[in-house]
Amino acid sequence: MSETSRRNVIAVAGAGAAVGAAALMGGGAASAASRSSRISAQEPLVAYVEDHRSDRVTLMIGEDEVVVRDRDLVTRLLAAMGGK
Repeated sequence: MSETSRRNVIAVAGAGAAVGAAALMGGGAASAASRSSRISAQEPLVAYVEDHRSDRVTLMIGEDEVVVRDRDLVTRLLAAMGGK
């Protein structure tokens, strides 16, 4: 995998994490966009999709982990990887 592909995946995951976190907190997509500019992780964000046919994404930062159910996010992550 090229370095550019890794960056693309991390960027898509970061955007999806902000939307997923807002959804978990009861906010909509519009509020997610405003919150995302204030969210900054001190460690890398890792998005783990065990089954690409599901809607489940495990997001991990440091020792923190949250499961987000977002089929659109799974689809965007897969698309960022070129459908592999």
